Amino acid sequence: MTPPSPTQTPAQTQAEAAAQTEAQARSPSFTPATLHFLCGKIAAGKSTLAAQLAAQPHTVLISEDAWLAALYPGEILGIADYARCADRLRNAMGSHVAALVGAGVSVVLDFPANTLAGRQWLLDVARQAGCPHQLHYLRASDALCKARLRARNASGTHAFSTSDAQYDAITAYFVEPGPQEGLTIVTHAQG
Repeated sequence: MTPPSPTQTPAQTQAEAAAQTEAQARSPSFTPATLHFLCGKIAAGKSTLAAQLAAQPHTVLISEDAWLAALYPGEILGIADYARCADRLRNAMGSHVAALVGAGVSVVLDFPANTLAGRQWLLDVARQAGCPHQLHYLRASDALCKARLRARNASGTHAFSTSDAQYDAITAYFVEPGPQEGLTIVTHAQG
């Protein structure tokens, strides 16, 4: 959008922007901004898929792990620490993410949508933005996830290291998504 000329009113500029948006929406190549979120056990491949989704034009990736590592270095030592810090991050990010999607930027939220409450928060953000959403569900066995987790821990490339015991404790909270939640679910079978 160009800045208003001295003879244009803000209302005229807004009307022009609305007309341009409407014309884009009628274009056969137009894809509305979408909120993508991911569900899957630890090491199911959520971050890998998130990076692939974010490679699309006009799409940004927001990674919970990256933000938590930057905001709370050395503070997340257990599940209670994670829950406290992740809750703070969600509270801060919700309206920001809705504003991005509302402005026409697709967002891939690499936040685990592994519980009913977590998915409800993400669905609320999509509704606040008035945008379509996709829940990408990575279905993977515990054996596959634990093998990937051990390899990831050994590589030292991830912001956090998770033991098998921590995996089991966190996975106890995992709830498989279902149609009753009102989500647009895309399932990705792993291994």
